[in-house]
Amino acid sequence: MTRLAAEFWVQAYLARLRLMDIPAFVTSHGDDTAGAVLVKLNTLDGQARAFHRTYDLMNGVRKWDELAAGAETEVDTSIQRQRGFDPDLWVIEVEDRAGRHLLNEPGLE
Repeated sequence: MTRLAAEFWVQAYLARLRLMDIPAFVTSHGDDTAGAVLVKLNTLDGQARAFHRTYDLMNGVRKWDELAAGAETEVDTSIQRQRGFDPDLWVIEVEDRAGRHLLNEPGLE
């Protein structure tokens, strides 16, 4: 399966969020071509969730799984740990009180 360059996917994701008036920011710029992407959802109430993309070998499907959830400081610690393992990691922070992140929308898998 052909993969999109990470930077292209990130820009498309940010554009889709903008269309829905959901603020989002790149907080860590990873490798433009092959960097993995992590999405932090900040609900602006001290809580957050982090998502990373996984690949299901049995079904051949990419999907977004929750990496961490809870107090924002704990989620940030988990993200920093991931960045320590992968310096090419992109981190996008989405801010939405309603908890929208759009990762379950078609085309974002």
